Amino acid sequence: MKSNSKLKSGLRFVLIYAILLISMLIIFWFFDIVLNGMFVDWFANNYTTIYSEYIPEIGQFGVIQRPNWDTLKQLLIIAGACIILIAMLIVNLYAKYKVRKNTKKIGKALHEYILAENDSTEAFPEEYSDIAAQISDIKTRLRSHEQILKAETAQKNDLILYLAHDLKTPLASVIGYLNLLKDERDIPKDLQEKYISVSLGKAERLEELINEFFDIARFNLTDISLQYSTINLSRLLQQLIYEFKPMLEERGLTCKLDITDDLMLRCDADKIQRAFDNLLRNAVTYSYPNTEINIAAYPQDNNITINFTNHGDTISSENLKRIFEQFYRLDMSRSTSSGGAGLGLAITKRIVELHRGSISANSENNLIVFSVTLPLL
Repeated sequence: MKSNSKLKSGLRFVLIYAILLISMLIIFWFFDIVLNGMFVDWFANNYTTIYSEYIPEIGQFGVIQRPNWDTLKQLLIIAGACIILIAMLIVNLYAKYKVRKNTKKIGKALHEYILAENDSTEAFPEEYSDIAAQISDIKTRLRSHEQILKAETAQKNDLILYLAHDLKTPLASVIGYLNLLKDERDIPKDLQEKYISVSLGKAERLEELINEFFDIARFNLTDISLQYSTINLSRLLQQLIYEFKPMLEERGLTCKLDITDDLMLRCDADKIQRAFDNLLRNAVTYSYPNTEINIAAYPQDNNITINFTNHGDTISSENLKRIFEQFYRLDMSRSTSSGGAGLGLAITKRIVELHRGSISANSENNLIVFSVTLPLL
């Protein structure tokens, strides 16, 4: 198809050039007739030589007129240069005309293709097949990004509704218990302590939900910057497990740490702690009651792999592919009291990748494993 197009363009150029030469000859001929042979006379006087020569056929001397090649060469050079310049001018004007024409044609076809749902091959002429293919690819990608954006927006809106609904529950409990403490002055001390403890727990849950709102409203994964320092990874994970003890005991869970003592890691301590916090929180949320969560670290060469393993419902391969997406939760129908806004794993993945590491998730036989690999140095 491309070779045919080039052949047509070449033949068109030759045809234009031939028409140009013929037109110039016709113009010269026309002017010579109008001027009563003045062009011929001018040519004869300037570019021919007249002399007497013996002609054997007639047996006498005669007048001979022959071209003066020295002066004629100059004329031919000048004429050729003029013809080339004029040809270049005409070709340039023709090319501009074709560009304007093709631009309008492509613009019209593009406008029709964008507004219509038909295939690009129907909207664009055959000679623009390459452009049609590229435009079709761009349109396909834009539609794909649009669908992803719509899905993320829908997930985000749903989660905001869930969070807004769940804000009412702990808030109502706090207000209710505080009113009881205010109105009932003779409540036994042990009951007062119980009400205060429940109110504190509900207030802490309220704080968690508000933090989720802040994450949704302002957290941008591309804005994370790292502040490197050397930390004791063993102590960081030990401290993390200690902070999770109340949550673990509430669900009857235990957490085992398998790591060598004083394993050092160069990283952003706050960000890495947040990443590990998200992974352990996720393990607690989706673990069967009365089971064990295992955290194990395995140094190898210049890297270290940290595995977070828990017993829970097997995650399907489809969910594993999307588990690190923003605002994605394994069970959208589940109340936010048992899970976050779907940002935790997405944030964790971004933090790990900024540390030039990698993270993956696997699940089979009611076992869930999140593996984080980080460079030690």
